Amino acid sequence: MTTKSILESFTQKGILPEEQAVLITEYERTKSFSIHRELRAILYLGITLLTTGLGILIYKNIDTIGHQAIIALIAASIIACFYHLFKNRQPFSRGMVINTDQFSEYILILACTLFLTLEGYLQYQYQFFGTRYGIAIFIPTVLFFFLAYRFDNKAVLSMGITGLASWLGLTISPLSVLEKNDFTAPGIIITGIVLGIALVVISWLSEKNDIKSHFGFTYMLLGGNLAAISGLAGLFNNDPKIIYFLITAALCTFLIQNARKTQSLIFLLMGVIYGYIAVTYAAFVFLPDSVLAALSIFYFLFTSLGVLFFLLNVKKILGLKK
Repeated sequence: MTTKSILESFTQKGILPEEQAVLITEYERTKSFSIHRELRAILYLGITLLTTGLGILIYKNIDTIGHQAIIALIAASIIACFYHLFKNRQPFSRGMVINTDQFSEYILILACTLFLTLEGYLQYQYQFFGTRYGIAIFIPTVLFFFLAYRFDNKAVLSMGITGLASWLGLTISPLSVLEKNDFTAPGIIITGIVLGIALVVISWLSEKNDIKSHFGFTYMLLGGNLAAISGLAGLFNNDPKIIYFLITAALCTFLIQNARKTQSLIFLLMGVIYGYIAVTYAAFVFLPDSVLAALSIFYFLFTSLGVLFFLLNVKKILGLKK
């Protein structure tokens, strides 16, 4: 049904006065339509197409263009981007910065992408860093963290956190954290737990000290997932299991408390789901067989009821108004 037909129906039934219906119709006809998200998507797509197109152009004409010319072109583009950014920069603030230049965010992402391209090209063609791959990852990581805080950009912050994880030998992307990390290796598990908890602590400190507190969500999301998955992997594969269980349980408790404080559904789900997995596995590992025989009959029944109770009362748990 269209807005016009709904209004006509309300008018005929006497629910809405005709004058009100006319005003609503006129408002719907003349109101502004925001294309902000569409423009953002087009700009992001433009950056991707630009970098991809330049890469294909360079690849197909490498013999005629020359490596030095390509490096000079990429370097000049990076310098031009940073010149624009620092020329139009806003004063640094501990809080959120409202940037009046709408294109600076995309230029910053383009500059970071080009920097990675330049670094990768130098390493591939000239072995610029030799076998010291850690330095090749560490340099853009430090740069991205600096740029993220200086220009108040969450996307670049995510790139910095991803670089830090890569420097430590981890993949931290939510879509590939399970697929591309070898969680059977104790070193990877411990590294994941330490890095994840460190990111969670940074999130907590950012909000407590009001230093880019809006970055806390990014730190908490990436760090919480990494630490919880690493803790569960340690619980499943390594000993002593009780240590990994306590770490995971403490982290899930913190996530739930933080979710209630910030009224965040995603952190509440993280805490509940990871906590449920840890408690279920621990119950069937730590408890004696005599208890398990009785527990296995009722455990999943009661937990199913618990899930139902959780879904019905999630707003109350988060402290949201109905």
